Amino acid sequence: MGEINQENIKKALVIRLSAIGDIVLTSPVVRALKTAGFQVNYVVKSKFKNAIEHNKYIDRLYTLEQEGLREELLAQKYNLVLDLQNNLKSLRLRKGLSQNIRVVNKENIKKLLLVRSGVDLLNDQHVVERYFKALNDLGVQDDGKGLDFHIPSNLNRIDESISFNLSTPYLAWVIGASYKKKILPINHVIETCNHIKLPVAIIGGTEDETNGEEIVRQTKHQNIHNFCGKLSLLESAVLVKNSCLVLSNDTGLMHIASAFDKKIISFWGCTKPSLGMSPFRPNKHSVMITSKTHKAPCSKLGNRCKSRGNNCIEDIQNELIIETVNRLLKIN
Repeated sequence: MGEINQENIKKALVIRLSAIGDIVLTSPVVRALKTAGFQVNYVVKSKFKNAIEHNKYIDRLYTLEQEGLREELLAQKYNLVLDLQNNLKSLRLRKGLSQNIRVVNKENIKKLLLVRSGVDLLNDQHVVERYFKALNDLGVQDDGKGLDFHIPSNLNRIDESISFNLSTPYLAWVIGASYKKKILPINHVIETCNHIKLPVAIIGGTEDETNGEEIVRQTKHQNIHNFCGKLSLLESAVLVKNSCLVLSNDTGLMHIASAFDKKIISFWGCTKPSLGMSPFRPNKHSVMITSKTHKAPCSKLGNRCKSRGNNCIEDIQNELIIETVNRLLKIN
């Protein structure tokens, strides 16, 4: 066999620097580019590398902080650069890398209009659809297969290291989020856990450890396990993957659960699915429980709430959560 002519290889660079959920949501685009015959490179911030580093459709992964990155990217002579971050950092990075640069339209004006006035011009367009819209005229299309999240084979079984049985039916509950106003209060979690007979794996970061301990302390039965701050993202993903039901705030692990086609109960307060960040092509039995306090989202990111007292998400009723859990657990 002759050597491959490197000049004949189509090269694409995808730029998405942050954060976990947004990066996981780029996976259908990465897969579509690979299917279209591109060698796919990707740039991400190092702290979010674990959200994409095992994606089998990526040929080379760069981190934003690595030395000599611009020079390395310039040397690649890309046929296509796709900027799915669209901020000042990505603008500086992408400049001059290709004659064919595509940039996602984040629809910030429409989002601002929705948040401030309740006028919805987004028309239920998901962020993944916005990603693909930047490639419309290239014939790179969504294959309809949803999200990808790849876990290395050596991590698929973590039973022994965490002393938790993955083969017995259990619930995974993601209690954290990027902003406090997006977090379902722990008394809702405690009350629901008191009505669940199955084991529950509580998942979160180090900032959620205290809440996780409080949930375990106040729950009546002994099948509540606090993994907050004890697992890596990939290990948390294993717990999500093997669960029979995932409960989650609007957060990155919610999108990872969607990649595994899990039944998901997601909770929405200051952010709303109308912003386009709901689970993408979720399992048909998944349910989004949304606060009725305000029809429109209070803020784009969930860092502000229009309510003067409680945050919107606190108005979600425990009875509705318990009823939804019990109903979904009966569905095979």
